[in-house]
Formats: sequence, structure tokens, C-alpha cells
Amino acid sequence: MPVWRYMELCLMHPQYGYYLSRDPLGRDGDFTTAPEVSQMFGELLGLWSASIWRAIGSPATLRLIELGPGRGTMMADALRALRVLPPLYQSLSIHLVEVNPVLREKQSATLAGVRNITWHESIDEVPEGPAVILANEYFDVLPIHQMVRRETGWHERTVGIDANGRLYFAATPDPVPNFEVLLPPLVRAAPMGAIFEWRPDTEIMKLATRVRDQDGAALIIDYGHLRSDAGDTFQAIARHSFADPLKNPGEADITAHVDFQALARAAEDVGANVHGPVTQGDFLKRLGVEARAAGLMAKASPEVSADIAAALKRLTDSGRGGMGSMFKAMAISDPRLTSIAGLSDQPDEAE
Repeated sequence: MPVWRYMELCLMHPQYGYYLSRDPLGRDGDFTTAPEVSQMFGELLGLWSASIWRAIGSPATLRLIELGPGRGTMMADALRALRVLPPLYQSLSIHLVEVNPVLREKQSATLAGVRNITWHESIDEVPEGPAVILANEYFDVLPIHQMVRRETGWHERTVGIDANGRLYFAATPDPVPNFEVLLPPLVRAAPMGAIFEWRPDTEIMKLATRVRDQDGAALIIDYGHLRSDAGDTFQAIARHSFADPLKNPGEADITAHVDFQALARAAEDVGANVHGPVTQGDFLKRLGVEARAAGLMAKASPEVSADIAAALKRLTDSGRGGMGSMFKAMAISDPRLTSIAGLSDQPDEAE
């Protein structure tokens, strides 16, 4: 079967799919996301949402939408920050796009007491209206196509099963006709055996069309690359370590890096504005994460201060274990929004 179908089944099979059967987050799970590292991440995204609300004229109702909201931690932190702006807080209608019943229960508990909150299977179900859409580590789990270059052309990469019941990578016998015409310039000169990954534009075009037509912006934060290029990033994570993506299907998180140039191109093709991408470290610093950390540390014990400093380093640092440069931030918006907090060249823009 094609790699995209294998990935889809591993993650979303109704009975055995990884994302439909468990809570994968935290120390006892398989990976940790930025909202679980520190409250500062969600708080700053909340204030970023406030800047969008103001930029689009402070509408009476704002739909705050999160795609793949984990345990609800990021939304809880964002809402806590937004309480300092009562007119905005009262205008909020919260929408969580989540297919995992285990995580829905945890989100409900985390957000107990929050009014005007609704769960959806897809963003297609969210009512129309001005919106801020938050997508943190959402696009990396959308299934990818992988293509392999051979002398005869570009062949779709597949997953097969051998006589001993073991899975292995293969490729379709016939090349995809004229596929090279669709390739980004950097990939056209790729050597034999090179792998090119791509995702359908369906999801990004949904977001871009919505903000283009109904006011607002979508913020995408994920790990990936700035330019479309060849390379194999198909990977599995289990118990906070890399694993073989062909072993124990359905028991590990399977992801692939996000091609931000492809996302930007698709959003621009439908008429949305694109802002960024910039590294997560730069984005958070422009939003004031260092000042927020200093404020928290000033009121904390030495032990807690050390934890805050470590969290700040992990969120913004480019070194080993840091998320600062591997993760990128990009926004797409209504074409009338020409400047967006944290994603322009003005470091004081979000004050």
C-alpha cells in the first residue's frame, strides 16, 4: 500500500489507530509538546489571538478554534491570559477539533467551567464567522505521499509485507506520469534514489479559504523545513525516542516534517496572506516570552525559577533538546491583515 495509506491506518484506524485509542502526551506517553513544557507558550498564543481580534475590528463574536488540542492545556493557558481583556473574553466561542475520545475527556476536565465550548470532528463543522485558528503540531501527522526517483521517473513509495510477515519499503513498478512537472525547483535535480515527500493541500486550503472569506487568521506551529526539498523525514516516536515506523504499527506516533513553503504556496494560491515562517524561538521572543519568564521567576522559589529557566531554554534554544529552531511559526490571514504580531521584522510589534 502507499506510504500515505499506511500512515493513515497507523494513526486513524477506527479500532487500532494510534490517535484514537490513547493519551500519547507527557512523561508517561510518547512525546511532549510545547504547551506541556510551559504555561508561557499557551499564554503568549492567547495574547497573540487578542492582537488578531483587535486587528480585525474587535468583532462581537470571535471563534477561537484549536486543531488537535491535546489535553486542553494550551487552550486553558490561552484563556487564562485572555481574561485580562473582558470584552474579548466575553466574545469568545471556543471550538476544539478532536477525534480522540480519550483526549476529549481530558480536554473537558481541563476546561471545566469554560462556557461556549464545542467539540468537532473536523473544522468543516465549525460555524462561520471571524476566527483565530491555532494549529500546534497538527500538520506533521497528516499523511504524506513519498516519491522515489529512479531512472524511469518518480515512483510512489509503498509498504509491503515479506514471506516472514515483516513490513518493508518498496515502490510501484510504474512511474507517476509527468510528476516531475509538479516538482519544486530544488527537487528536479535530485539524484537517483532520492525521496520527495508531499501532502495534499486540502487542510491548508480549508484554513486559508476560511480566513480569506470570514476575517481572522490561522497560526501554524510545527517542526519542518522552510524550503521544499528532497529528503526522507518519515519517522516514529515511542517513549520519547525514535522508533522504526514499520514495527508495531498503531503503537507509535508516526509523523513527517512539515513543508512550510508548500503550505505558504497553497495558502497564497487561494488568496490568503502569508506571514512568516520564522523559527519558534524568534516568534516567542518577539511576543515577549523572556519578559514573561522573568516575571514568573521574580515571584517563584529558586527551584521553580530553575524549572522556568529550563522551560524557556527548551522552547527557544537552538541547541540539543531545544525546540527553538526546529519548530517554525507561520500565519495565514485575511488579505487585509498586512502585519501580524511576532511574524514581522519589528521585534516590538506585539507589545
